[in-house]
Amino acid sequence: MSNLAATETLTELISQQTIAEIVQRLAHELARDYRDRAPLVIGLVKGSVMFLADLVRSMETPIQRIELVRFSSYGNRTVSSGQPNLLMGIEARIVRDQHVIIVEDIVDTGITLSATLDYLKGFQPASLALCALLDKPDRRQQPVSIDYLGMTIADRFIVGYGIDYAEKYRQLPAIYALEA
Repeated sequence: MSNLAATETLTELISQQTIAEIVQRLAHELARDYRDRAPLVIGLVKGSVMFLADLVRSMETPIQRIELVRFSSYGNRTVSSGQPNLLMGIEARIVRDQHVIIVEDIVDTGITLSATLDYLKGFQPASLALCALLDKPDRRQQPVSIDYLGMTIADRFIVGYGIDYAEKYRQLPAIYALEA
């Protein structure tokens, strides 16, 4: 972890092994519930990319396609701006009448995810479910219903396994608390 700033400390919270077990459990739940449907899986980038890749590789059900959507409300900060901006969208025709699974790394304030859900609901999917690796409910500002949840965590700023701070630490295989 040589890219640590002199004032930053990382403390492992969730091991690589625990993450793998969570991913397997969620993939099994999704495969069970979507066994008769080929869902459209939409990852929220950039944070969900590692989780998305591991999850779809572990699913034992056909997937219609994988798409990516990008909203941003953090930038280089540790606190949400409260104003999510759509940076990369998807065509309505891809979503319409499809069974959609949104894959998210962490549900924090719920602001960006609420905007994402509203955005996708506007395209009239047949169904819309949310699969999140982590939930941090103590920070929730907008209500969000998580259909498939890996685990709930305490209110700490975390990095690793796709989750970043100012674009750093995404490549770490475990999840760490970032102490500044």
